[in-house]
Amino acid sequence: QVQLVESGGGLVQAGGSLALSCAVSGRAFSNYFMGWFCQAPGKEREFVAAISWSGGRTYYADSVKGRFTISRDNAKKMVYLQMNKLKPEDTAVYYCAADPQGSYKLRDSYDYWGQGTQVTVSS
Repeated sequence: QVQLVESGGGLVQAGGSLALSCAVSGRAFSNYFMGWFCQAPGKEREFVAAISWSGGRTYYADSVKGRFTISRDNAKKMVYLQMNKLKPEDTAVYYCAADPQGSYKLRDSYDYWGQGTQVTVSS
């Protein structure tokens, strides 16, 4: 069993930055791809970024490339999402998730999810 707890969300002005963290408990953290998804009101949960087991490979949605950076610390069992140059359309609840399969973009390949943290970007 894996538990995930996100933190770091909040309210920020457009152009600002936020750093999200995800604390992971449970065994075999390094066996999971880790991803971030977001869900805006009335929309489906969508892929934002993912990172491979060792952290050597990262993947991003086109909408966040060059602005967001995902990273992980396997020793600390932590995943991070640095969000820069935020836009009002980035407003959503952000979820951390663990994927044992490595399909990273597919929501259904993620077995474990956190409760989410709200990010609000004002114009």
